Amino acid sequence: MERPRHGGNWAWGAAIAGCSPQEILDFSASLNPLGPPESVLQALTQALSAADPVVISRYPDPDYRDLRICLANHWAVDPEWIFVGNGAAELLTWAARDAQGREVWLPQPAFGDYARALRAAGATIKPLPFFPGQGSAGFTLLQEPLPVAGKGNRVLWLNNPHNPTGWLIPQQDILPLLPQFDRVVVDEAFMDFLPGEPTLSLNSSPSAMPRSQTLIPHLAAHPNTIVIRSLTKFFTLPGLRIGFAVGHPDHWQRWRQWRDPWSVNGLAGVAVAAALADEDFRRRTLAWLPVAREHLFRGLQALPGWDPWPGQANFVLVRCPGSATQIQRALLQRHRILVRDCLSFPELGDRYLRIGLRTLPEQEQLLSACREILENS
Repeated sequence: MERPRHGGNWAWGAAIAGCSPQEILDFSASLNPLGPPESVLQALTQALSAADPVVISRYPDPDYRDLRICLANHWAVDPEWIFVGNGAAELLTWAARDAQGREVWLPQPAFGDYARALRAAGATIKPLPFFPGQGSAGFTLLQEPLPVAGKGNRVLWLNNPHNPTGWLIPQQDILPLLPQFDRVVVDEAFMDFLPGEPTLSLNSSPSAMPRSQTLIPHLAAHPNTIVIRSLTKFFTLPGLRIGFAVGHPDHWQRWRQWRDPWSVNGLAGVAVAAALADEDFRRRTLAWLPVAREHLFRGLQALPGWDPWPGQANFVLVRCPGSATQIQRALLQRHRILVRDCLSFPELGDRYLRIGLRTLPEQEQLLSACREILENS
C-alpha cells in the first residue's frame, strides 16, 4: 500500500499494525478530539429525519446564498466577499490556477498540496526558507523590500499558523509584504485554534482585537489578498469537506467559471450553521488546547534525544533521535498508534514527526509507547 501524503489514513496504519482501522489511535490528523460537536450531530439528524429531507433530496442552491450569509455574519464581512468550496483543498486548486504562469513565493517546508496544485497550474515556485531556530524570538520572511517593478508577475503564498512548524507569523510581519505582490494567498486552516477568533469586521480596527492574527479585517485595504479557511479541523468534520475563502468579489468571477456545479453538499450547510452557533464547544476547545499542547510538548521534551518545536497550532513538530519512519512503524506494530511522518516535507526528511493533540490520557498513552520503544531499541 502506498505511503500516505496526508494524515488520517487509518487503512494504511491498520495494514501495518495488523488490526482493524477502528483500533488505531490516530495522532496523524490534526483534528479536534473534542468534536464533532453534539450540536452538529443533532442538527444533521434532525435534517435527515424530516418528512422531506431537502438537504439530500434537492440540489443545493448553486450560489450558496444562505451558507455564505451564515459565514459572513460570523466573520462580520459582506456575503459577496465569501466563496465556499469542497474543503480548503478545492479553494487551493483555484488559487493555484489563478497563479498560472506566475512566480509564486512559497515558504518551505510547506504543505505538499501547495506545490502539487501550483505545478499542475503551470506556476513557477520560488522557495522561501522558513525554519526559525527553536529559541528564536521572531523571524522575517523577506529581509529587504522587493522592487515594485515586476510585482505583476509575483504571488505570495503563506500558511499561518505554519504547517508543519506550528509557528504563527505575526500580523506586523505579513502586512508590509502584501503591497509587494500582485496577489497574496494566505491559508489560515489552523487559525481557529488561536484565541480571539472569530467575529471580526473588515472595518474594525486591528487594535480592537489584539489577540487576533487573521488577515480578514485587513482585506478591504488589500484587495489583492485572499484568505482561505477550513471548518474541518476545529469542528472535526473532515468527511463533510467544508472550506471557504474571503476576499474581494472580483476574485470569484474567475473561480466560478472553473469549479464544478454544486461542489458543496446540503449537509455541509446544516453543519456549518450548527457549528458556528456552538459557543460552548468553542470555549471548551480553547480551554483544552493550551493545556494539551503544553502536556505533549513537555512529555516529548522529556524523551531522550527528542526535540519538540514550540508552536501555536493543534500539533507539535518534533525532531527524533533516529529514523522517524522507524519510530512510526514501531508505534503502529507494537501499540496501534499512528503518527505522521514528515517525508512529504522534503526539507525535513526522515528525522521529524508531526503529532496532533489529543486528550491527556491519549497523549499519556503515546508518551508511554514512545518510552517503551526507546528502551527496547
